Amino acid sequence: MMRWLRNMFYRVSLGDHSYRFLFEPGPPDEIVVLDCETTGLNPRTDEVIAIAALIVRGQRIMMSTPFRAVIRPDKDPTSTSIKVHRLRAQDVAVGRAMHEVLPELLRFIGGRPIVGYYVDFDIRMLDKYILRYIEAKLPNRRIEVSSMYYALKYGGAPPGTVLDLRFASILADLGIPSLEQHDAFNDTLMTAMMYVQLQDMQKRGTRLSRTRIVHQVAPIGA
Repeated sequence: MMRWLRNMFYRVSLGDHSYRFLFEPGPPDEIVVLDCETTGLNPRTDEVIAIAALIVRGQRIMMSTPFRAVIRPDKDPTSTSIKVHRLRAQDVAVGRAMHEVLPELLRFIGGRPIVGYYVDFDIRMLDKYILRYIEAKLPNRRIEVSSMYYALKYGGAPPGTVLDLRFASILADLGIPSLEQHDAFNDTLMTAMMYVQLQDMQKRGTRLSRTRIVHQVAPIGA
């Protein structure tokens, strides 16, 4: 309800009416999978330095029309973040300004639901730029792949069941090949494959076995 009210407010107060398409339904049976690489985990102080997105139409990942962008941040990546995403200061220095990338990204997303792994974090990172650009936040419905996985593996599990929602663990459980992680495009592609497989399992009413015992780890980002 709160998100619906917020979206109604932003639809009315939208600074640039050419972006009203964000508030309209996207093409039927299509979603967009999104991943961002950032300089850190604080949406207030950290910046987006790479974005990738793929459209999934039905059960097909539209590999021929990806969205990819390296962003030039105001501050150089830290040594800690470079170890994660391997984007150095000289790499992002040749990137594009966010205000150049946003119009293309928003038109790529359109009104489609946004799918991701801990997608709320990626959208929070993007919203701080989008709010300045069009005076609104992304209104799109969000689909969290770890929640889809949880429902199929741990839904109805007895109290005390050990959970494992790590990105690598979900990949392994679904038999999806692991590409080099913390690369925006690779993470997007792997997340898209997760979504397609989990959606198919939902439709067929298939569950995942809980026989594997692991230690719980709190995951943040891919």
